[in-house]
Amino acid sequence: MILITGGERSGKSAFALKKAIDMGKKRAFIATAVPFDNEMKERIKKHKNERGMLFDTFEEPIYLNKILKKTNSYDVRIIECLTTWLGNIFYGKLDPNIMSERLIESLNGNEIIVTNEVGMGIVPNNPMTRRYVEELGRLNAKIAALCDEVYFMVSGIALKIK
Repeated sequence: MILITGGERSGKSAFALKKAIDMGKKRAFIATAVPFDNEMKERIKKHKNERGMLFDTFEEPIYLNKILKKTNSYDVRIIECLTTWLGNIFYGKLDPNIMSERLIESLNGNEIIVTNEVGMGIVPNNPMTRRYVEELGRLNAKIAALCDEVYFMVSGIALKIK
């Protein structure tokens, strides 16, 4: 299992695709984004074009555990991304601890998980954003502990930290 983290537009997605291509022929891409505005629709379209026909795509903004169960037979599964997924959990007013545990219990070790490192900036000025940053930091740490490899992306360069 591999975790790829870093800032916005740091090259996480491209690196994840490259790693997945080397890991097997039967590949799943599990997308968590919801196309809520034109910009997001364009980003999703761009990412789909980058994947081409190399991946079977599954879109699931909330219940990753159900999609992971359905895709258990794949050689490799990219989950993109935990940052967006946790935002969806908050938006849906679901319990992030319960949902995170369900996710973790559904992992089988053939995943490449993409997330953002959001705790490197200033402390957010509102309680909800602070809680989100704290929850994502805890989730990232739990996932990283389970992973065989962890990469931090900086300016398109992968730094292996585990």
